[in-house]
Amino acid sequence: MKFGKKTAFAALVAASALVFAGCAGGGDVIEEGGSDAGSGDGEMYIALVSKGFQHQFWQAVKKGAEQKAEELGVRITFEGPAAETEIAQQLEMLTSAIDKNPNAIAYAALDPEACVAPLEQAKSKDIPVVYFDAPCNGDVGLSLAATDSKVAGALAAEHMAELIGGSGEVAIVGHSQINSTGVERRDGFVEKIEADYPDIEIVDIQYGDGDHLKSADIAKTLIAAHPDLKGIYGTNEGSAIGVVNAVNELGLEKGKITIVGFDSGAAQINAIKDGTMAGAITQDPIGIGAQVVQAAYDAANGDSVDEFYDTGSYWYDKSNLEDEKIAAVLYE
Repeated sequence: MKFGKKTAFAALVAASALVFAGCAGGGDVIEEGGSDAGSGDGEMYIALVSKGFQHQFWQAVKKGAEQKAEELGVRITFEGPAAETEIAQQLEMLTSAIDKNPNAIAYAALDPEACVAPLEQAKSKDIPVVYFDAPCNGDVGLSLAATDSKVAGALAAEHMAELIGGSGEVAIVGHSQINSTGVERRDGFVEKIEADYPDIEIVDIQYGDGDHLKSADIAKTLIAAHPDLKGIYGTNEGSAIGVVNAVNELGLEKGKITIVGFDSGAAQINAIKDGTMAGAITQDPIGIGAQVVQAAYDAANGDSVDEFYDTGSYWYDKSNLEDEKIAAVLYE
């Protein structure tokens, strides 16, 4: 199955060089569940390589994966780099996972091109590959368990438009121009605004790599450059909290700039409760973790899997934080 265009030969060579020449860089590597190769006692072993480990979103994905693994009676490992900018470290983890010869690999791509070569290696070893959150390019992956990020971005745009009265200037603090979630959450928002809200102008889009310090600096610059700015949309947890921190550090009145975020986590929930943030889009990370383990299990057993499992997206704000359906997909 294809997720995006096939990678050119030159890109394959470059990716191969990056991975297989050895990634000796620093950075903390966090792994859960042990590091031994697939068990010789017949127990199924599934290796999950995530985009990161530090955000509460990934901890919730891990929780869902562990719950499903226990239900199915399989062993998993779950690891990711310390930051979502550490592509080389993630590729090193992926290569290491392949070397362990697991029964299946579940992967969330930081860079959809750089992962092509190592996953071709997994394919050559007959290790089935499934994706979660964001796919790799090429034709190795059998399925993707994720939020439909363009739909989610459009949902954020609808609420932003309603909150600012259908007109005015807004800006975006994105978390990536490379991986699919960053691109699609941005594009879903932009396309919805352009299609349905002609009186709203998106004056700038900047990228903070999901880092709250960098995103805060970007937000301050945007606010200074656009004194009539009505709203800012942050495309992931770190981006949104960076915007919240920026308006707090600038001493702006709560609600002067409408902040719409993405993901959940204690900091965003608290910002919504105190009125600094208007609301945000949450995913179902526990559902993503559970679904990708199920897909990996099915693929390892030779059963068919769906190409795409949409785990959903939901708007939450102060009015519905306690709703049963919303509370179930919030993670603190």
